[in-house]
Amino acid sequence: MSINSQREFELLKKIGFIRTSGSEEELRAANILVEEISSIGCTGHLEDFKVPTSKIKKATLKVVEPYEKEYEITPYNCSIGIPEGGITTDFVYIEDGLDANLVDLKGKFVLINLRPDPKLYKKLIEAGIAGYITMCGTAMDEEDKTDIAVARMREKNTQHGKIPAINMRMKDCFHMVKNKAAKVKVEIIAEDIELTSHNVVVTIEGSKYPDEIISFGAHYDSVPFSTGVYDNGAGSVIIMELLRHFKENPPIRTVKFVWYGSEEVGLLGSKAYLQTHEEELKKHLLMINVDVAGSILGREKVLVTAEQSLVDYIDHMAKIKGFPLKVEQSIYSSDSTAFADTGIPSVTFCRFAPQGGAFIHTRNDIIDFLSAEALEITTTITKEFSESIVNSVVFPVERKIPDNMRKELDKYFDKESKKED
Repeated sequence: MSINSQREFELLKKIGFIRTSGSEEELRAANILVEEISSIGCTGHLEDFKVPTSKIKKATLKVVEPYEKEYEITPYNCSIGIPEGGITTDFVYIEDGLDANLVDLKGKFVLINLRPDPKLYKKLIEAGIAGYITMCGTAMDEEDKTDIAVARMREKNTQHGKIPAINMRMKDCFHMVKNKAAKVKVEIIAEDIELTSHNVVVTIEGSKYPDEIISFGAHYDSVPFSTGVYDNGAGSVIIMELLRHFKENPPIRTVKFVWYGSEEVGLLGSKAYLQTHEEELKKHLLMINVDVAGSILGREKVLVTAEQSLVDYIDHMAKIKGFPLKVEQSIYSSDSTAFADTGIPSVTFCRFAPQGGAFIHTRNDIIDFLSAEALEITTTITKEFSESIVNSVVFPVERKIPDNMRKELDKYFDKESKKED
């Protein structure tokens, strides 16, 4: 089967709308994928799972000393609210949260340069802060052209406790620090709720080794404000084209295709799949993931969470085929990492745009910066690798996560601090 990149691009347009975790739009996109699967001659089905989030009823932050000004904020989902009437407290900019920044913070609201990792989050809890603020965007953003990212507090942080957390425009944070904001009044009224998200699943059984599974994955949800065509509608249509290929060219090993929901809020779709298919996972030999592709300006890359021999194999294949492909042994913050954490070797194929060439997690993730021709590059590379692996006479990938990658996974999932506890 020859790749039909225009067909991919048309499907990308169909799912190119905001489709956040657990929303009606996410379910609409899932059903579009199921319909496309049916048109190929396969049977796809939905697997639902619950996603915790928050319903924000009121959220305000106002500087009250030495000047008065209210700023637009977005509270973190799954953090904790502040009782009606709010609190008035000191405001402190703690930069990167080094130990020298963490002195005498009890009861204060703090501003941090980056979202805290679990170690810093735990220190903030122990310091007794009233809450924290993170920044998004740039100090030059225009309000009518940008949005405040809607973040979700991750479980690897909330295991240490919950505190109020807010996201703001960097431009506003810059204004607060420049004008020496000293005291703020904050009010956050929120309700914890659960939504239903879905994974889309289809299987083609292998003709010779049906109990050996290679799974393909791509997340199809987007963040708020974003049509998510680059991240990751593109990956979704690429694996759909690969499904079509294996339907027309039956594989000797079983191939399973999963479009994951709720990846953007903490890999929740792949985690749910791994929890509910625990017995089946023993048959999984490799997970092949595609996340971000199709950018007109870009470069091809593969992140391999497996033995170095697989890195070398893909690199050699690329050279033999003439693919401009950079291959690294690494982890990638996508569903492949959840699989690797269970011991299943994983690879992620990407096309990374240069800074400013395409955009993720903003309203600027739009189809204007993508093309069918660019989609075809990543699809071709992924297809060539996948076909050789799926139909190999002897499966060449050791089902093992090497020690150096295990350390990276433990760090990513904050298992090191759990051991310390």
